[in-house]
Amino acid sequence: MKLLLKAALAAGLAVSATAATAQVKIGALYPFSGGLALLGDESFRGLELAVEERNAAGGINGKKIEMVKGDAVDPNQAVGEARRLTSVEKVQAVFGTYSSSLSLAATQVTELAGVPYFELGAISDPITERGFKNLFRSNPTARDFAASMVDSIGEAIAPALGVSDPKTLKVAIIHEDSLYGQTVAGYQTARAKEKGINVVETLPYSAKSVDLTPVILRLKSAGADVVLQTSYQNDTVLFFRQAKEQGFKPKAVMGAGGGYSLRETAQAVGYENIEGALNVDFTQYKTNAAAAPGIADFVAKYKAKYGTDPRSGHSLANYVGAKIFFDAFASSKDMTAASIRESVMKIDLPQGSTASGWGAKFNEAGQNTRVKPFVMQWQGGELVTVFPAAAAVTKMKTGLGQN
Repeated sequence: MKLLLKAALAAGLAVSATAATAQVKIGALYPFSGGLALLGDESFRGLELAVEERNAAGGINGKKIEMVKGDAVDPNQAVGEARRLTSVEKVQAVFGTYSSSLSLAATQVTELAGVPYFELGAISDPITERGFKNLFRSNPTARDFAASMVDSIGEAIAPALGVSDPKTLKVAIIHEDSLYGQTVAGYQTARAKEKGINVVETLPYSAKSVDLTPVILRLKSAGADVVLQTSYQNDTVLFFRQAKEQGFKPKAVMGAGGGYSLRETAQAVGYENIEGALNVDFTQYKTNAAAAPGIADFVAKYKAKYGTDPRSGHSLANYVGAKIFFDAFASSKDMTAASIRESVMKIDLPQGSTASGWGAKFNEAGQNTRVKPFVMQWQGGELVTVFPAAAAVTKMKTGLGQN
């Protein structure tokens, strides 16, 4: 009898082991609830589409990808969920995360656990500046965003306004005060100094603020012509509503991704009020397909699954990044962290070869060096790419709002 029990137990363990190796188990760590949930869910949709597409094509070398979701509302919860995914769920890799603060916290856990972490959306540079060996990021960084925003003042905004010398424009930098906002604003300040741009105000505020009137009054007093805002969704909506209340209408307003890209933000603000607002961000679906091959196929897949156009470019960024890393999985000798890193470091995709218009080449820190955000603008209820010319679908217009 004992021999039979031992044999049954051994058989059960063998079946379990076979089942475990018949799939690639990954964690999907995003803010699915709380104030960041909209963009967290939009980011996850890109990963979900990439997983379904890969599984339909046979998975990773015949093994289907299984996702386990983790809800990271704040850094503490990101740590807890990262621990659960790595130690309880035993995932072979973690994908995420959208928010820089969440990514910075969660990746400390995965690095200690020796589990690869693939960041598809958080932009703060410090994430990949800590010497981690199992952390890789496919998207642009805060430095990239800041450089594009400041450079576009001279390259795109001033010409559109008919201003011959961009140094005559009064520029204000405002930002939410978490890691995301601080990092972008820091690089904006440095880049503006390098370019000789006239920054008249630099104003931080809490993303949880319910009143940005003091910030807006400072901007009015300084006579700001151009406002660069790094924000999430709620503070973006608050800024536009209270700017209208205070009669503040600068010549140009430009966001750094985040809340500026969401259709829900435009709806909350009113399309007539956000008309003309600019946004430096991940590639949006209204982009010239010649600069982003495959973007039309992505949009078609998104609409087929979710019944609507993409809510922002975050889904596309996560979709493209996930596909790149899945290819690395497939070319790895095995699913160990060392083999995966070796495969990632061999990736060599030229700029403009993916649906986001990005390429892929990772440095020793794990950062993709062939990525650059585009400049978009809200026009006629759509966020359309206006710069650079190769990616644009229309010309940049001047003015903010329709009234």
